[in-house]
Amino acid sequence: MKPNLEFDLFRSDVIINKCQDPFYATDLYRALCNNRFFKNQQEWTCSWRQSGGIVADLRNQGENYLDFYCAGDESVVTQEIEKDLLDLGWTFKPYEPRLGPGIHNENI
Repeated sequence: MKPNLEFDLFRSDVIINKCQDPFYATDLYRALCNNRFFKNQQEWTCSWRQSGGIVADLRNQGENYLDFYCAGDESVVTQEIEKDLLDLGWTFKPYEPRLGPGIHNENI
């Protein structure tokens, strides 16, 4: 079965408990946005909307994705979030900007 970060987050009592803090929850939302996550050399990604929905569901306080959507600083991964994800076996890399055919970062 392909690794699934969402599944792992919901199976982690540590993550669920930490998400009760709205600051941690927002940091987790930011980290899930615009990053690529890896476990056992398999990639997992999600949209901003899905990121907000995951965090809202982890909190289980009647929120929805809009309570986190566009919080600002999307893609920022704090040291605490990075450690917590690593404890679940996940690493991350930011997305490479997509600039169009034939255009590369080094040409800018």
